[in-house]
Amino acid sequence: MEMMVVAALIGAGIAAGLAAVGAGIGNGLVTSKFLEGIARQPEAKGTLLVNMLISVGLIEAVPIIAVVIAIILLYANPFI
Repeated sequence: MEMMVVAALIGAGIAAGLAAVGAGIGNGLVTSKFLEGIARQPEAKGTLLVNMLISVGLIEAVPIIAVVIAIILLYANPFI
């Protein structure tokens, strides 16, 4: 029983941490490509901005889902 609680704590921490790192890397890549696109074609700024904001929003959804799953593991663990 105690081992399941410890495993849930470790799993929740790893899930939230890796999701945050992945989202940070993804957001950095999207933003850098957005800035490259503006540098190459400044007249396409509006279209690129909309596409970048949609992409960042989708990227940010993944860590939110991971944190929700981590909270479920901590407080409503079906395995305990």
